[in-house]
Amino acid sequence: MGVSLSGYYAWRARPASKRAKVDADLKKYIEAFHTRSDGTYGAPRIWKDLMDVGVRISKKRVARLMREMGIYGVSRRKSTQTTVKAQKDRKAPDLVKR
Repeated sequence: MGVSLSGYYAWRARPASKRAKVDADLKKYIEAFHTRSDGTYGAPRIWKDLMDVGVRISKKRVARLMREMGIYGVSRRKSTQTTVKAQKDRKAPDLVKR
């Protein structure tokens, strides 16, 4: 890999960064809101809930954390449009025999 043994062990022994700690706390919030919504809320709605609680965070960060956690909101299905022919749209009978 091109990494020295001492560098690897120094990296492993290094404490978690401030950002990693904050991300871990945010993941708990996100998990709670996602569970409370029965798994239907996506990043925009969870972001709104976090803002309502007073947590300042961006939508992109919420989306990234959700992606890392492997949770997604439920997407609406694309509606299938069908047509029912009206009786008035039928062709008139050929009375002239053309």
